[in-house]
Amino acid sequence: MSNIERLKKNIDFKGVYKKGKSIADKFVVVYFCKNDKDITRVGFTASKKVGKSVVRNRARRLMKESFRNNSENIKLGYDVVLIARVAIKDANYKDVEKSVRRALERANLKK
Repeated sequence: MSNIERLKKNIDFKGVYKKGKSIADKFVVVYFCKNDKDITRVGFTASKKVGKSVVRNRARRLMKESFRNNSENIKLGYDVVLIARVAIKDANYKDVEKSVRRALERANLKK
């Protein structure tokens, strides 16, 4: 992850939700918007609907790893938030990675 940083502040997440567009796939929803910087910032979230903390943490780990494995192809200059959907709790890594890749392609965030 060369020019990719993490979104951590609540206000940054809210800004992406408010200004950005969204693309939904089977296991993830991707919100994204331009950030006028030469870096891409990414955040991961899973609501309590997904499950208890162990399930939510697993969902975030799966999304982080999927994004990391596809990060060399990501365009710079965007804020991206990946949100776990309820179906992710029964998914394996391969399914989540396919879902993340498909959502990023449909969002036109891949080079």
